Amino acid sequence: QVRLVESGGGLVQAGGSLRLSCSASGSIFSINSMAWYHQAPGKQRELVARLVKGGTTYADSVKCRFAISTNNALNTVYLQMNSLKPEDTGVYYCNFNVLRASLFDRPYDAWGQGTQVTVSS
Repeated sequence: QVRLVESGGGLVQAGGSLRLSCSASGSIFSINSMAWYHQAPGKQRELVARLVKGGTTYADSVKCRFAISTNNALNTVYLQMNSLKPEDTGVYYCNFNVLRASLFDRPYDAWGQGTQVTVSS
């Protein structure tokens, strides 16, 4: 089983910054990707940023403001959020797409519990 634990959300004024963290534990053979998703109130969950071996991708709405990164151990993913806007408000979920047992395993999506980010105007 793969467990993801998030931290770092909170209340911040528009223009401020927050850094989210997501630590993984459990049975992980290899990691295909790490990502952050945003779910605004009353809306569907949307991809914000993804990190793969080849690089990173970002939603247009957060380009040049958010940055996704990982640590050397590849068991923690971060989301640095700068120049926050009220529309960034919502719950942020981390996601690891992994192989749990071997190269022949079926990819598995693990999700964090979500962390609330509120940006006041």
